[in-house]
Amino acid sequence: MKKIVISIAVVLAVAAVAAAWWLYESFYGGCVREQHSLYVYHDYPYEQVADSVAVNIKHKWAFDIYARRLDLADTFKAGHYVLEPGMNVIDVVRMLKLGLQTPVMVTMNNVKTPQQLAAKLSRQIEADSAALATAFMDEAMAERLGFSSPLTMFSIFLPNSYEFYWTVTPDEFIERMYKEYKRFWTGERDQKRKRSGLDRVEVSTLASIVYEETRKTDEMPRIAGVYMNRLRKGIPLQADPTIKYAMQDFGLRRILYRHLKYESPYNTYINRGLPSSPICMPSIAAIDAVLNYEENDYIFFCARPTFDGYHNFARTLAEHNANARAYQRELNKRKIK
Repeated sequence: MKKIVISIAVVLAVAAVAAAWWLYESFYGGCVREQHSLYVYHDYPYEQVADSVAVNIKHKWAFDIYARRLDLADTFKAGHYVLEPGMNVIDVVRMLKLGLQTPVMVTMNNVKTPQQLAAKLSRQIEADSAALATAFMDEAMAERLGFSSPLTMFSIFLPNSYEFYWTVTPDEFIERMYKEYKRFWTGERDQKRKRSGLDRVEVSTLASIVYEETRKTDEMPRIAGVYMNRLRKGIPLQADPTIKYAMQDFGLRRILYRHLKYESPYNTYINRGLPSSPICMPSIAAIDAVLNYEENDYIFFCARPTFDGYHNFARTLAEHNANARAYQRELNKRKIK
């Protein structure tokens, strides 16, 4: 009988140890199956959050118990979270409760208007495009940052990749980009800018035209030099990209004579000087090309008929007309309208 009692005691002890180990493992052992990005919106109900976590972890019951203990249903934070293999239930619950987000990389480039930028950003952070566009066009924000209008404030957005918390608000986003803008305008860049006689917004505006004219970085300083010559001589810039911007028709492939008469302050065929604000988000290379513009005596340039992305430059109208005719013939040959 004594042996039986001992055997039962041993079995119970082993079972207790196994149960204790199982409980310990459930709470403190790794529960995440594989790396997973979890996006928790501000308007998510807790049930949706818990369900999103549940499909990516083991021991959901342990998660539920610990979540109730920390009142997670009423205290979870919105954000972008990365569930990593090796994390346990306690790690996951505390991460959501304390809002221990993993930043996201936000990329900006190749946009022409604040609205386009808003749409692009809305696919990378929580804020929607409408809220972002409203902030980007906020007159009070522009004035507070020292810009004459929201469209000139657009020059603070420099193409690059930046680390943000996914829940960044539109106003916080603008504030951060303004800091990046001030950091970009080093003493060296400002010193170079004085050679042109342009202010920072004007540099960005001219750079936006240069960027729309060519993606060839080695040619950008020469094109910037041509436009500087025109500005100094009081000759209208006659930049085709400004027509597209004025008409808000960015798919226009061929600028016709009737387009040149389009009434707009951005039409540089009928208005002298620079437009009042950038016509796109220029590349850093384009901005630096304006700061380092080439000293030349060219007044005209026209795309090469080889369609290689480069241009032919001319000092006289006769030379330019010959270049333009060659390009027009190639457009006709290729049936580009």
